[in-house]
Formats: sequence, C-alpha cells, structure tokens
Amino acid sequence: MHHTIRRYINKVFTSSAQAIGDMKSGSSLIVGGFGLCGVPENLLRALSLTGLRDLTVYSTLAGTTDQGLGLLTGKKMIHALHTSYIGENAEAERQYLNGEIELHIAPMGSLIERIRAGSNGILGFYCRTGTGTVIEEGGFPIKHFRGGKGVERYSVAKHTKMHNDKVYVYEDSITADFAFVKAWKADPMGNLVFRKTARNSNADIPGSARVTIAEVEEIVPTGSLDPDQIHVPGILVQRVIKGEQFLKPIEKLTVHTPEGITIPGTPKQQKVHEIVAKRAAKEVKNGMVVNLGIGIPTLISNYVSKDINIVLHAENGLLGMGPYPEKGKEDPDLVGAGKETVTLKAGASVFSQAASFGLMRGGHLNLACLGALQVSQDGDLASWIIPGKMVKGMGGAMDLVNNKTKCIVCMEHTADDVHKLVKTCSLPVTGKKCVNMVITEKGVFEFRDRTGLTLIEIASGVTLDEIKNNTSAKFHVDSGLKTMVV
Repeated sequence: MHHTIRRYINKVFTSSAQAIGDMKSGSSLIVGGFGLCGVPENLLRALSLTGLRDLTVYSTLAGTTDQGLGLLTGKKMIHALHTSYIGENAEAERQYLNGEIELHIAPMGSLIERIRAGSNGILGFYCRTGTGTVIEEGGFPIKHFRGGKGVERYSVAKHTKMHNDKVYVYEDSITADFAFVKAWKADPMGNLVFRKTARNSNADIPGSARVTIAEVEEIVPTGSLDPDQIHVPGILVQRVIKGEQFLKPIEKLTVHTPEGITIPGTPKQQKVHEIVAKRAAKEVKNGMVVNLGIGIPTLISNYVSKDINIVLHAENGLLGMGPYPEKGKEDPDLVGAGKETVTLKAGASVFSQAASFGLMRGGHLNLACLGALQVSQDGDLASWIIPGKMVKGMGGAMDLVNNKTKCIVCMEHTADDVHKLVKTCSLPVTGKKCVNMVITEKGVFEFRDRTGLTLIEIASGVTLDEIKNNTSAKFHVDSGLKTMVV
C-alpha cells in the first residue's frame, strides 16, 4: 500500500530500460506519435535491445524502415501490427506480404477512438467509417502464408446496425499491457504537457494500458505546471522517464524556398499535377475549413487566391496550418498530415488526434480533397491498396469520406495508360458513393442526382473522343460544357 502511494507521488524511473523492465515476449503495446513526430523514440530504442518477440502492437502509423516502429519491425519483434498506415516502413510491408507478420488494418479515426474508448471504460461504439468496405464486410488478408504464397487468414465481417436508414459499423475498444507515449514536460506525479502537433495520439493513449510509460524532454518539480495547461492528468500515467537522447528526426523535411514551389515527379507529372491543383484551388471558397490529402491535394493551397481566407485542417490534430517554414526554421514538433514540416497561421489551434477525427467524422469540415487509385461511375473511391503489391493503408481517408463533407478527388486521368475512372472499382474501396467531383488534367467531372457522372469542363487542347477513349466509366456530357480554366 505504501509503495503504491509513493509510486503515485513519484513515478520517475531512472532510465528507459528500467521503465520497460517487466515487459515480456507476447506483450501487447500501444505506441503514440504520428509518423516520427512525437514518437517515444527512447522507449522504442530500449525495447529494440531486449530481444523480446511476438509483440502485438497498436499505432496509428508504422513509422519508417529504421525509425519509430521500424526499430521493432527491423528486428522482427512484432507478431501482429494494428495500424492504419504502413507508409514508409518498407520492412513492415515486406514482412506482411511475405507472411511473417499479421496486419490488422483500420481507419485511423476509428483506431484512435477505439484506444480512447479503452481508456474511458467504453465497450465500443458504432460509426459510419468503413461502411461498404472490407472494414465492414471482412475479407482483408490479415496473414499470408510464408513466402507470400496465398492467404492464410482473412478479416471477418463486423456487426452493423441501421439508424435513420444508414449503416453503422461496430468497433470494439482497445486496451493493452503497456503503452508508450512521448510528451514535452512532466512532473513526478505523471502530469503531462505536449508541444504543438507532437500531441497527436499521445494525448489519447494514456489510461488505455495497464502500464502507461511517458518519456519526456523535461521533468519539472511537482506544482510547477499550471493546472490549466496540463493536457493529461497524472492518474493515467504509471511511469515517467526523461529521454536519454532525442534525435527527433523529421520524416519529410519541406521548406519554403525563393525559387517557389517544388513539385515532385517527372516533368510530365509535374505539369499534370500543377494543372489539377490549380483547377482544384478554384473550388476553395472564402471561409472554408479544408482538409487536403496527400499527393496532388497538398499542392492546392499554393494556388488559392490571395484574397480568399481558409482554414487548413490536418488529421494529426491541427487547425490553421500555414505554409512550409523557411530553411533553418523547421520544427520537428510541427508537421502536417503528410508528415511534412509546416507552420502555424494566426488563430491556429492544436489538439488531440481523437478530437481531430471527431471534426472529420462529425462532418464539421467544408471540403476534403483526396487522391485516388480509382473512382467508379457511381462515385465509389479506391485509394489505399493494390492487393499483393502495394499496401500503404487507408490512413484517415475512410473517416473523411463517410460524412456530409464535400469530397473532391484530384488525380491523373490514367496511370501508365490504365484507366482510373472506371465502371466499377476493381480495387478495395475506401468509400461507397462518396465522391462529389473528380478533377484530372483532361477535365472536371461532377456527380449529379439526375445524370450521374457528368463531364462539366474539358481541358484546352483535349477532345471529347480523347476523354472517352481514356475513361471506362459511363458519363454524361453537360449541355453547357465549358473549357477548364486553371
């Protein structure tokens, strides 16, 4: 009893190794951070040296090949990975496709809400995210046979419920043996303060595990933190360590240069992406709250008219995202949804990842611009996986498209001459009948109640026959067809 009281008063451990000393092979672990921003790197580094095996790990993103969760996948310590985005962790992707690990893919908003529910003693919840997809219906290959020769186990269908003529998917809460989070400051009682977007999922995880361990940059005396500024109360944290060495790597260093915007890709791709982004920028209206997905959508803000004021939302927990920082002024604790370095505009706010996805799920955003692998003539979107070849994950896209927020897809019209506007999606879908508009370098299509997929603008120099020959989807041509202006 007295030991428990002393531990409540002072939760500080001397090292990362000491704090994780009772972890065992087969333990379950929840890890905070967004990519490499706010990742508990010291705890992960210490864990990677233990030789433990068969871990079940939950994290919204999987880091990179050699950083973040890559420290664990690189040593083949993970048995089952629950995540929404493998992203740049090529080794995790290789292990999954080769049948070495289980992959339980989940929409990012649902995953972090399941963890938050576990912390709050909530059994589970119903939401619209994932309806009409493998998340609801099952059939995602969780485990391949060794060598990647066939599928050993598929995901199963989830329980659903009808409400107001709409399908809702049931999601179980998540708890674990251990949780690692990273904070800026803590006191000996475990009260935590985060810095900028390094808050992300770190603010939602404490309390979801039997033992939550926080690594921090600074431990301050009890009583020195302003109670109004504490983001996580100490009751949810069991152990605190001051990180031995903070590398704070930046996953995607992006800076503003005098030369202007740098568009990735070949010269042909650069031209196409610029055309699409410039046209999409015209859909952004004054006062809108906008979410820009990865790929072409990240370029849109550069072409929005200077007299239009918008608020950019990032799913990791940011409203009021500004432009890229000047060289030398980048901050590893301040990134956007693409893990690129950003700045804050006047009036910006940062908050937890669960709160951020609440804005998306609740339909509080005005516009979402996304990339795509395929869009069907019915408005279905496929954007997250090519089975057996490419597995990145849906990230937050499923959360974005299953609400009343307007959804614009920005993409190349074809990929290596393969049609992307199709009759039906052959790839697993991100959402059903969720796309409102498609913008490509060849034209603009709108989904309308009476005419379905409708071509409303055609690019200069492009013929209608050219569009028909590069589009498998059945579409209607608007009687007032206009020339696309960028």
